[in-house]
Amino acid sequence: MSPSKARTVLRWLLALAYGYAGWAHLARPSPFLAIIPPGAPNPGLVVAATGLAEIAGAIGLMIPATRKAAGWGLALYALCVWPANFHHALANVVIGGETLSWWYHGPRLAAQPLIIWWALWASGAVEWPFRQKA
Repeated sequence: MSPSKARTVLRWLLALAYGYAGWAHLARPSPFLAIIPPGAPNPGLVVAATGLAEIAGAIGLMIPATRKAAGWGLALYALCVWPANFHHALANVVIGGETLSWWYHGPRLAAQPLIIWWALWASGAVEWPFRQKA
């Protein structure tokens, strides 16, 4: 598969993932509220705003004129929510009566830089590591 086709496929997958996650933040906020670190102001507003940001980013990825800005926005978003992922892992947050093991948290935390890169590359904001040599 060419890098161009791979970028298109990965952009669609990312848009679908962020669109679904945004919907989930708005439709079923309780799991997301549970992982917000203590001391964060107005957790309900934070969860709603992050859901809207995910939906906006997903839509932005599909519009050529806004694609790169959406990629930068989703990359920044993924960086900003990383503390909630750490809190979820380190505080053994109970969601739905269960805690997730390090079999989930370890790969999830390690994948965050990949998710950040994915948003940037799929949007065309960066070429690395597939830059064509002149």
